[in-house]
Amino acid sequence: MLHLRLITPAEKTDDVVRLIEGTIGTTHLCVLPGAARNPAGDVVMCDVAREAGDDLLSGLQRLGLDTTGSIAVENIDLSLSRRADRAEEEAPGESADAVLWEHLTDATHEESTLSVTYLAFLTLATMIAACGVVLDNAILIVGAMAVGPEFGPLAGISTAAVQRRPRLALRSMTALLVGFAVAMAVTVGFSFFMDAVGLFSQEQLDADRPQTGFVYAPDWFSFVVAVLAGTAGTLSLTSAKSGALVGVAISVTTVPAAANAAVALSYGDTVQTWGSTEQLLLNLLGIMLAGTLTLLAQKRLWARQHERLRKRARA
Repeated sequence: MLHLRLITPAEKTDDVVRLIEGTIGTTHLCVLPGAARNPAGDVVMCDVAREAGDDLLSGLQRLGLDTTGSIAVENIDLSLSRRADRAEEEAPGESADAVLWEHLTDATHEESTLSVTYLAFLTLATMIAACGVVLDNAILIVGAMAVGPEFGPLAGISTAAVQRRPRLALRSMTALLVGFAVAMAVTVGFSFFMDAVGLFSQEQLDADRPQTGFVYAPDWFSFVVAVLAGTAGTLSLTSAKSGALVGVAISVTTVPAAANAAVALSYGDTVQTWGSTEQLLLNLLGIMLAGTLTLLAQKRLWARQHERLRKRARA
């Protein structure tokens, strides 16, 4: 269930209440006339089944409540109410499958911001991966994958493509490209430093690396895994199963490939540099493609669900 707290101008309160009452899957409606001070107006609260949440939010936006008032949405972790149970039963579909498009857009917008923290995490992940590829240590590679925050911009690009949000696309692409450029540049300097103190060497990079050699040897399995991971990551965002993102992060070769390219570049090894770059681009493409197709499928599915919901509401 979702909890909605609305601030509505007095002249729009009746329209808002009618919309809520006419939406299947809503309950616990409260109206507090004149309770809001900034902005001034009435406070309207209700609970709604997650499956019906996107349709209700769209209706509230059509009433202009996002510009003249306020719409706040919270997840309800526990609700002991027979009315709430009945509301969830009435709403079509399953709550775990529901997509809140505004929430997804807002979340990906935040995750795809080019910030100091984002750059720091991506750079640190790339340097950890650099140690992993030189030492042929799979544990370090997995750790670097888990630290890397690059899935946020990738999800932002997919969301922008489906929702037709060019600003989000530009923001996400900027974070992705600038982030990897900065991370790889710093890692090149890190590699020079590690070589100078005797911790990295050309011989280690050129040696057989059974645990990490895959990072500069792209193949079709790389693309297949990236597509599967992109699908899983997108589903984890839309269904609020954020814990699955850790599994997604450690299943794709983005940060390790960038790290290997940076270390190889510092030694002038063009073969490994190009192979790692191909691996990086192949994984990024697979994730973005899978994320976009997954969101398109979900959008089509929930368009049908919403149409059934509207028909039931009119009946």
